[in-house]
Amino acid sequence: MRMTFRWYGKEDDSVTLDQIKQIPGVEGLVWALHHRLAGEVWTEEEVLQVKEQADEYGFHLDVVESINVHEDIKLGLPSRDRYIENYKTSLRNVAKVGAKVVCFNFMPVFDWTRTDLFKPLEDGSTALFYEKAKVDNMDPYELIKEVTKSAYTMPGWEPERLKTIEQSFKAYEEVDEEQLWKNLAYFLEEVLPVAEEEGIKMAIHPDDPPWSVFHLPRIIKNEEAIERYLAISNSPSHCLTLCSGSLGANPANDVPRIIRRFHDRIAFAHIRNVRIYENGDFIETSHRTQDGSVPIDDVVKAYHESGFTGYGRPDHGRHLWGEECRPGYGLYDRALGIMHLWGLWDAYELIKRKEESENHATTT
Repeated sequence: MRMTFRWYGKEDDSVTLDQIKQIPGVEGLVWALHHRLAGEVWTEEEVLQVKEQADEYGFHLDVVESINVHEDIKLGLPSRDRYIENYKTSLRNVAKVGAKVVCFNFMPVFDWTRTDLFKPLEDGSTALFYEKAKVDNMDPYELIKEVTKSAYTMPGWEPERLKTIEQSFKAYEEVDEEQLWKNLAYFLEEVLPVAEEEGIKMAIHPDDPPWSVFHLPRIIKNEEAIERYLAISNSPSHCLTLCSGSLGANPANDVPRIIRRFHDRIAFAHIRNVRIYENGDFIETSHRTQDGSVPIDDVVKAYHESGFTGYGRPDHGRHLWGEECRPGYGLYDRALGIMHLWGLWDAYELIKRKEESENHATTT
C-alpha cells in the first residue's frame, strides 16, 4: 500500500506540508483545485502550481480527490455534454503532473452528510456525527446552516452550489435511481476512453452515508451496487475508491468481504472507523477496531492478503488536543491513524515472512 495524505492547499488547510513530511511513510498528497467549481476546467497552469509546492517536499501528486462532477451530468440534462468536455480537459491536464487516480462521486446535491461537525466523544475529542432522526425529520436548509458554519470551505457544500439548492432538489424529483444509473453510465462512456488514454484510473467513491438522504437517489451503497457499477465497463480505468467508513456506516455491509472480492478493481483505499448506534446514528472514531464498528484489523488484512499495491490514506480523523482544523481533517488523529495502519500492515508482513520461512524450511 502506498500511503498518501489529503491536503487542501496552502490557503485553506491548517496542516502544512512540513508537518505532513514528518509522518512516516507518506509519499504523496491527495489534492484538488478546491477553488474550481464543478464543471470548470482545471487549467494546466494551476495544476503546475500545485506540483511546484509538492516537489519542494518530495511528494507525488498521483491521486486527485476530487474533480467534481457537475450536477447537470448527474441529472442527465442537455447541457451535460459541455461539462463532460470540460471534465476531459481537466483529466488531460492533471495527467501532465503525474495523476494516476481520480477519485470522484456521483452523489446528488450533497457529497456527504453529517449533522454535527464537532460532536464530543467520551475521551474529550470531537468528531463528525450523523443523527439519523434529525436527518429524517429536518429541513435540509437547517443542515446547510449547520455544515456551513465552519471557517473552512467544505467540499460538496460550496456556497456557489448551495445557491441553486432549491432548483436542484426540484430537478431530482424527476430522477430516480435507475435514471441516475443511466446518467452515470453515459458519463463513464464519455470519460473512460480519455482516462485510459492518459493512464488514469477513475475511482468512484461510495455514497456517504450509503442510503437515501432527503429522498434523493443514491446508488453506490453496497456490494450489489458495486458489482453493477463495475459491470458497466471492462476498461482498466474503471475502478473503485473503497471507503471503509462510508460503506461501514451500514452494518449490513461486510467491508473486508467487499475488499477481498473486488481488490483488483480498487485503486484507492480510504480507511476509517465509525461507531454505529442501534438507532442508526453513527460517529467517527479512532482507527482502532475496538473503538468503532468497522473491523479495521480485517480491513487492512484483506488489503495485505490481496497484495494491494494501490494508494491508501487515513480518512476522517477526530479533533484532538484543542487542534483548530478543518472538520475531520486535522493533523494529529490522521497521523495517529497512519501509524496504526502501518502497525497492522507491518505485523501482517512479519507473519507472512515467518510463514514463508517455515514453509521453505519444511521443503528443504
